[in-house]
Amino acid sequence: MSTILVTGGTGNLGSLVVDRLRAAGQDVRVLSRRSPDHPVDLRDGSGLDAAVAGAQVVVHCASTPRGGDDVAAGHLIEAARRAGTVTNIVYISIVGVDVVPLGYYTVKHKVERMLLESGLGVTILRTTQFHDLVAGVVDAAAKVPAPLPVPVPKGVRVQPIDVAEVADRLAGLAVPEAAGRVADMGGPEIRGLADLARMRLAATGRRRRVVEIPLAGKAYAAFRRGGHLAPAHAVGRTAFAAHRP
Repeated sequence: MSTILVTGGTGNLGSLVVDRLRAAGQDVRVLSRRSPDHPVDLRDGSGLDAAVAGAQVVVHCASTPRGGDDVAAGHLIEAARRAGTVTNIVYISIVGVDVVPLGYYTVKHKVERMLLESGLGVTILRTTQFHDLVAGVVDAAAKVPAPLPVPVPKGVRVQPIDVAEVADRLAGLAVPEAAGRVADMGGPEIRGLADLARMRLAATGRRRRVVEIPLAGKAYAAFRRGGHLAPAHAVGRTAFAAHRP
């Protein structure tokens, strides 16, 4: 049995990964700033050496769109090198990080390169957007006061996937042998964001009209081209219609 460290282990995805690993009888360390056992701040690396000591596998789920993922990854890589026991860092990334010039995606792609060039054993899984993210985007757009319509970017399609299915896959990859870049993981269907917005609003009892708004910029153009989609890897089983908030 390996000792497995999960960064962001109290988050939406990380907590599910922890549950699955523990159910399988694994020795799991939960790393977060608020963890009672392994309090770590990835922004400055404090507490990392103690948390990583003796671990063979690291599942790196900690991430924030506010920036700094590359700094956190740098601290994690250095701690893993010092520990000398880590044989596999499993990293969750996003489909399209190499073609969609969105700031958060660009940093995620940088982290991928940092890991691959680190000399450590690495496994990288890219997935499409989680159901929760799509629901959150719709909910944020729906904050405009009625009777104004709910605005969404025009012509953007999405391929949402169930976070629990991603957790299953990550738990399966959390083994001592690194696998490099594994096959992408996409949701079961590609739908227009406007369609999913209407679905979300109806499911939550909100009678609102949805309107598509054209945007500007290279990132928007890349989303319209479908750079964030994985039609050849539609392996998810749970459609967005089955998602419950």
